[in-house]
Amino acid sequence: MNFGGIQHNWPQMRSRDFLQAEQAALVWHRPGLIAGVDEAGRGPLAGPVVAAAVILDDLNPIGGLADSKKLTALRRERLFDEIRARALCFSIAEASVEEIDALNILQATMLAMQRAVEGLRLKPAKVLVDGNRLPRLDVLAEAIVKGDDKVSAISAASILAKVHRDRWCNQYHDRFPQYGFAGHKGYGTAAHLAALRLHGPCPQHRRSFSPVAAVLP
Repeated sequence: MNFGGIQHNWPQMRSRDFLQAEQAALVWHRPGLIAGVDEAGRGPLAGPVVAAAVILDDLNPIGGLADSKKLTALRRERLFDEIRARALCFSIAEASVEEIDALNILQATMLAMQRAVEGLRLKPAKVLVDGNRLPRLDVLAEAIVKGDDKVSAISAASILAKVHRDRWCNQYHDRFPQYGFAGHKGYGTAAHLAALRLHGPCPQHRRSFSPVAAVLP
């Protein structure tokens, strides 16, 4: 028997059940559109967690895609616009602070990723997700550790999610300037923790996170 040009001389007495079990283990990836998925905002003390899903156009490649954390803010902003203009489709979704506190941050992140994939205008044949966990999806999916460095579609998703969340932080800085969201983007910096102790939490702080819970009345 020949698979992929490799000849296998198997004994003829192998049972039918054994052959069926071995065949069932083979995975065949059907061709089609590939979506990349990534998130932003798991670690901060405030605001939603954001996920993005992107299907890139192989005939219209975008140069300079990389893990969003390795790009300058200006470069991310420019790529954000380019991805939105040139990708076949994209979707950006959130899980709210209330959902984070009710579900926990991991499950809220999976929910945001699921929403992002379901929001795509085109249905992918396969979804590639940054990290080592997968949301519940109705399509074939694979988790790729450090995928935002390895897969262009995941890099694009990381940029969309990061810029979207950074813009959220800038908007909330205007509403709650005492916390400095525009600078620390919600992370638990010394200045942010000091502001929490002085002012208490705002409505967008994650009360299930211990630094926020510690200053609740």
